[in-house]
Amino acid sequence: MPELIYLHHLMLLTRDRLQVMRDDERGEVTEKVILVAIFAALAIAAGAIIVAKVTSKANDISLN
Repeated sequence: MPELIYLHHLMLLTRDRLQVMRDDERGEVTEKVILVAIFAALAIAAGAIIVAKVTSKANDISLN
């Protein structure tokens, strides 16, 4: 009978460790940082294009 108690405890410990490993999100942080960096670069590029076009149109306006 003590063997069954030991086996039951071992199964509970294994289940708890597997649950912790399943809930581990350390690898997702890197992916999120990379995605944020890509979106920031795209936003900066879009902003630069818009500023260039607006500046170009503003320079074409004749004040005479």
